[in-house]
Amino acid sequence: MEKFDFIEMKVPARAEYVGVVRLSVSGIASRQGFAYEAIEDLKVAVSEAITNVIDHAYYEEGDCEVTIGFGVHDDRLEVMVADHGVSFDLSEIRGGIGPQQASESVENLREGGFGLFLIDALMDKVEINNNYGVIVLMTKYLHEAEVGLDDDQISTTQ
Repeated sequence: MEKFDFIEMKVPARAEYVGVVRLSVSGIASRQGFAYEAIEDLKVAVSEAITNVIDHAYYEEGDCEVTIGFGVHDDRLEVMVADHGVSFDLSEIRGGIGPQQASESVENLREGGFGLFLIDALMDKVEINNNYGVIVLMTKYLHEAEVGLDDDQISTTQ
């Protein structure tokens, strides 16, 4: 079994904490040796995942939290963003990500789909599990040559 470091943090599900997580992912990825552009991709993808939790998972103010986990491997960084809020219909979301036609503008994308579209574009692999709340697992490989041929897709488990 592969040995790796795991870092976990919990932050309140509020917009003012997105920057804290962005700084954390930047520090971890920098320490791991990721290039500047890859670090920026990680920061944007993680921000989108957390913003999705803030906007869609919790309807009431209170003690709502987002859990962020970082799996630091030799060849990749895995980032997990988890909530225990309301799950979404994955088939509905997947049907709504990305423009319907190449000529369609970004403004016409269905609400809620652009964040996943952006995360998928920036990360090497994206997996979603919504058995209890929603867990988004995003993987970024340290070297692009290590990206598997079948990794450029969103996979789901329910």
